[in-house]
Amino acid sequence: VQLQASGGGLVQTGGSLRLSCAASGVIYSNDVMAWFRQAPGKDREFVAGIHWRANKKVYADSVKDRFTISRDSATNTVYLQMNSLKPEDTGVYYCALDRRSASYSTRVDERSTSYNDWGQGTQVTVSS
Repeated sequence: VQLQASGGGLVQTGGSLRLSCAASGVIYSNDVMAWFRQAPGKDREFVAGIHWRANKKVYADSVKDRFTISRDSATNTVYLQMNSLKPEDTGVYYCALDRRSASYSTRVDERSTSYNDWGQGTQVTVSS
């Protein structure tokens, strides 16, 4: 499956952005979709993830109460609504897919190594 991320841009501190990630193929009910980000000179880090069937959502502590992940099963699209943005939120944001096959676990893994497919990334820059 191909993942196409969009919606990044330049915003001032306190502003909002909404990222979208459209999957070209089928997202199965046991799969997990997630957003990661990578700032210059830093490792890629987990931001938020969602279990497709259970709609279970997990967030990094740094974005809780500011970011919201959601999904549209009809269009195989996952969104990341980002509010109250801070300069430390700056980075390239990637969407990723964790294929679970026959696993019925609703766990959302925060390790990037668990994700099989990645989008191309979209730049988010928050100015102070």
